[in-house]
Amino acid sequence: MDQAYVQVTTTIDSRQEAADLARSAVEERLAACAQLVGPIASTYWWEGEIESAEEWMVVFKTTSDRFEELAVLITERHTYDTPEIIATPVVAGSSDYLDWVTEQTDKGDDELEEEDLVDDEEDVAVDVD
Repeated sequence: MDQAYVQVTTTIDSRQEAADLARSAVEERLAACAQLVGPIASTYWWEGEIESAEEWMVVFKTTSDRFEELAVLITERHTYDTPEIIATPVVAGSSDYLDWVTEQTDKGDDELEEEDLVDDEEDVAVDVD
């Protein structure tokens, strides 16, 4: 396992917001996969009081190289003042699955596809005779 992998978790107070975070991270290839878990019951200290709330957990599967960008996305789109963002190292896993995570979070995939499309369009000649 040459590449380092992490599971990143956050919690948020609605299923829709959790789904939106998950979709955004996957669309931007900051995570190969995002799973929603919930609702869950959370108890925590906030502003000097013990609070309880129903939340949804989002678990992102990604590489450690993509963690910082994923954390920025979560922070920018999250509704909480102090969102939970915790990365847990993956110490072992299926090599096929981990290869898939690497492929899906590769920064170059979308750029390469766009360049290929431009090159293909330039190479097309249309005969109108």
